[in-house]
Amino acid sequence: MSPKTDKPHKPSKLTVKGREVRLRTLGFVVIGALAIWFIAANTKSVAVRLWVPEVTLPLWTVLAFTLLAGIALGLLIARRRARN
Repeated sequence: MSPKTDKPHKPSKLTVKGREVRLRTLGFVVIGALAIWFIAANTKSVAVRLWVPEVTLPLWTVLAFTLLAGIALGLLIARRRARN
């Protein structure tokens, strides 16, 4: 059985135009660009029920608010995990 090493591994990096970029950062940029493209491509109006009232909004605003809420919740969860 091989001995267990407790050496922390370094994050995976990629060189782009002479600069080292973490693969995680590159992934976030790609997903962010796809999300922005998807939001921009959906411009029709939709009816959304907000508990009681029903409002008609462009779909891109609904998607943008959903994206921002997801980012906020993700940051909140990451912050709580980092504290523990």
